[in-house]
Amino acid sequence: MMAEAGADGPRLAELLALGRRLWDELEASAEPSSGAPAVQDKVRQGLDALQRAAAMVAQLELFSENEDLEEVASADLKFMLLPALLGGLTLKQVDLSRRREHLENAREHFLRFLKLCRNYGLGSFQLPPGTAGEEKTESPSAPQDPGQPNLVAMAMSRTAKIERYKQKKELENKLASMSSSVESGTADEDQIREFYILQIQKWISTSLEEIESIDQELVILRSRDAARQAPAGPRGPSRPARTPMKPFILTRDAAQARVFGAGYPGLPTMTVDDWYEQRRKQGIVSNPQRVPAGASDEELQKQQKEKEEEEDDEEALRKARDWDDWKDTHPRGYGNRHNMG
Repeated sequence: MMAEAGADGPRLAELLALGRRLWDELEASAEPSSGAPAVQDKVRQGLDALQRAAAMVAQLELFSENEDLEEVASADLKFMLLPALLGGLTLKQVDLSRRREHLENAREHFLRFLKLCRNYGLGSFQLPPGTAGEEKTESPSAPQDPGQPNLVAMAMSRTAKIERYKQKKELENKLASMSSSVESGTADEDQIREFYILQIQKWISTSLEEIESIDQELVILRSRDAARQAPAGPRGPSRPARTPMKPFILTRDAAQARVFGAGYPGLPTMTVDDWYEQRRKQGIVSNPQRVPAGASDEELQKQQKEKEEEEDDEEALRKARDWDDWKDTHPRGYGNRHNMG
């Protein structure tokens, strides 16, 4: 197997190196938007290189379910990262019309990588629930009440996330200390093998996190698609039926009422005065003051002024009478006993 890889090694290694380089540039990119043309060009180039490399690995059959990790050559371990890198680059595509398709493809890449790692015993982890039927049969769980949250599972998931985060930081520190010697070619085979295994373990943690995020986003997208396809139903709570009002025609006088009434014999008619009188009886409107017919504005203002003067005269007269009554009952000097004035 190693000889076959060696025959096409430079070409395959170049494709993987190109994909890794583009991935690292995208991760360290200072572009403000992931949808920038320069960013998306690198994404397309990286996907093309990694897809060609993955096809060559499948053709060479570098990895098999019937072999152990010790049987894999150290130089071939790095090619195990191809599905994980493909998943990461697939998520960087920004075509919103194909977002669900990209998520499903990326999830498939990450899951293929995790299955490959588990076959070789790399890392202790479980495949995400609901993705592999054999996982449920291997570790059957007690039946849970669907109406109650599984608090134990939630606590275990949180603990696993914290542990994965700590392990990921430790792996990153180890990789940073070993990368210079491996890239310069001064590392021996054991160090190279350990370096690639550490990279695989780091991507195991990343793949588990990405699948969890993908599952959450897929739930939202599927709900949105289902809402769009569902037939539009009545919105909001239904209001109680109101008793319809009987139609009527408002007219200025009885003559108009007779004219419109003749045209619409099925509709009850009433004049404005009849309508106003009906509302007054119901207490909806108050009685206005009647104004004599034919009174001009000047006469109305004069009447109003006389009425105000009469009210003022009455008020002044009442105060004068009250003052006379008070003087009758209170003689001069009443209450001033100290000065005797």
